Amino acid sequence: MTTSPLTQTKKPGAARRDGRPGIALTVIAACQLMVVLDSTIVNIALPHIQNALEFSTTDLTWVISAYTLTFGGLLLLGGRAGDILGRRRVFMTGILLFTLASLLGGFAQEPWQLLAARVLQGVGGAIASPTSLALITTTFPEGPERNRAFGIFAAVSAGGGAIGLLAGGMLTEWLDWRWVLFVNVPIGLLIVVLTPMYINESERHTGRFDIAGAVTSTAGMASLVYGFIRAAEEGWRDGLTVGSFAAAAVLLVAFALIESRAKEPITPLRMFTDRNRAGTYVIMLSLAAAMFGMFFYIVLFVQNVLGYSPIEAGLAFLPVTVVIALGAGLSQRFLPVFGPKPFMLVGSALAAIGLAWQTLISSDSSYVGGILGPMLIFGFGMGLNFVTLTLTAVSGVAQHEAGAASGLLNATQQVGGSVGLALLTTVFGTASKDEAEKQIPGFLAEGTAQQKAEFAQTQQLPAPWGHEVLTEGISTAFVPAAAMAVLALATAWFVIRVRKSDLEALSGSAGPGMG
Repeated sequence: MTTSPLTQTKKPGAARRDGRPGIALTVIAACQLMVVLDSTIVNIALPHIQNALEFSTTDLTWVISAYTLTFGGLLLLGGRAGDILGRRRVFMTGILLFTLASLLGGFAQEPWQLLAARVLQGVGGAIASPTSLALITTTFPEGPERNRAFGIFAAVSAGGGAIGLLAGGMLTEWLDWRWVLFVNVPIGLLIVVLTPMYINESERHTGRFDIAGAVTSTAGMASLVYGFIRAAEEGWRDGLTVGSFAAAAVLLVAFALIESRAKEPITPLRMFTDRNRAGTYVIMLSLAAAMFGMFFYIVLFVQNVLGYSPIEAGLAFLPVTVVIALGAGLSQRFLPVFGPKPFMLVGSALAAIGLAWQTLISSDSSYVGGILGPMLIFGFGMGLNFVTLTLTAVSGVAQHEAGAASGLLNATQQVGGSVGLALLTTVFGTASKDEAEKQIPGFLAEGTAQQKAEFAQTQQLPAPWGHEVLTEGISTAFVPAAAMAVLALATAWFVIRVRKSDLEALSGSAGPGMG
């Protein structure tokens, strides 16, 4: 006796409209695009956010760090949640949280409201992003079909940054800065509606949540970042500055102790026992620290000093994304020939050269003469490193731990970027204050009565004196950024020992990173 199609029952968790892998992949890729795009779409809007909500330049860094810290700190926990609770369920939860946070952030009227929304966005992104990658393995059978899906996922991850730059510029200029957040709402709701229709639920696995490890590591890094930003405004002897660094030390030591004793740690400390992998994490942390700072401060320079519109600022960064893609393609093609170390050395050296060149920025610098050249050199160096570092991070790792190794690399990139931006902000704040003291006498002698009245209220020097202050802070901040790239170069030279043969099994099969 055959069963009527009307009476057939589907397996619990099955998609209501199964058999359309193209739509399933579009849903998964849309999630990744939204999460990756969010890191750059907000960058272009920063000057407008600063003016609208009255952020100081140092506090403005929290608009970036609030997202990246929670995203990076909870990334591995999000992947674990998908394995234990079901990937589709966790994926939808992350998207809903990210969408709600975007809506709240768009309506923010006070700085703290926007920062709270950015934290919530980071939590949602940390839940959704690793699960979206894992859903590809659930949805697509092993072989050419899955490889094509991974390829599209990687392309979206790589191109999301460029799309974010343009989209951020257009939305900010044509509508309002709030739309860089509101734009996530219809996309997120559409993903949530389509997911149960076209994506199957995964099998649940037994396991434990290392919540203590996730909380102590994220809180510890947040305290460290706060300490640096507080020092930029109030000095190193300020009570809250000292207290923040002390809290960071206690929390990070507690994190190390928790991870060393946990049965299923969120960060397996054994990942750091291999010199190549540990060196890879140091290189990524150092370069990400410099990269986040470069994008943050150059965005301020081109809009506040050069007077670029948001769209022009977005276009100004497009050449960088192109050379990053060129560098990544070149390294992927020739890694089997030369091995990873030459690409790490050359890439880190180019990054250091580009950042050192940016220390020469002045208020008279033009885009072509003072900005574009160093950005292209830096971007090409970063492109040479991205694929190389990803493959080296999973080299020699057991198959079941490859996800943890690559996930830890992604977390290192996000957290390293946050800490690096905070460190650069400390240097920026100190240099800006010193330069402001030099510029004030000239302003008082030459400024108009209206300018002096505005200065008394805002304590912000108008142009051209304010341009000198901002530029001096930016050029000085690039000194430690260049030092971070030099640290990456030294690590590649003295620590990395991986051979070409170690990567042969990986070069054609490694999955993409998470952005």
